[in-house]
Amino acid sequence: MLKTRLLHPEILRALASSGHFSQILVADGNYPVASHSGPNATKVFLNLCPGIARTTDVLAVLVATIPVQAAALMQLPNAESAAVHDEYLAMLPPEASVTKLERSAFYDAVRSPLTTLVIATGETRRFANILLTMGVVKLEMGESF
Repeated sequence: MLKTRLLHPEILRALASSGHFSQILVADGNYPVASHSGPNATKVFLNLCPGIARTTDVLAVLVATIPVQAAALMQLPNAESAAVHDEYLAMLPPEASVTKLERSAFYDAVRSPLTTLVIATGETRRFANILLTMGVVKLEMGESF
């Protein structure tokens, strides 16, 4: 048994295969996963039914598992933030930079070859998509695995 909270084998494999600057999309239930994913992305479907799994559930486990360097949020058409964005900001590490992208720019960012994992959720809140950029694990001098 693993000690990490993350147990999903496909997600673990995709994260272990990723590295610095790799991107991970946590997609809401409205996101077009089939047509708007990167060419190198592993797709994992956790969208069992509306509301399960939620993006915040997935984000909490990812933040506990990987170093998050940056995050991009999908901005509403009126340039406002979705209510869920405040939850994301509270969950992300304080050193992570956060940007907001309009819908087509967000889709372009996700379609990058750097996107290595796309997780579809059953999130019903609109514009609840978040694109994470992996950072590096910083070891102390002389420390090894």
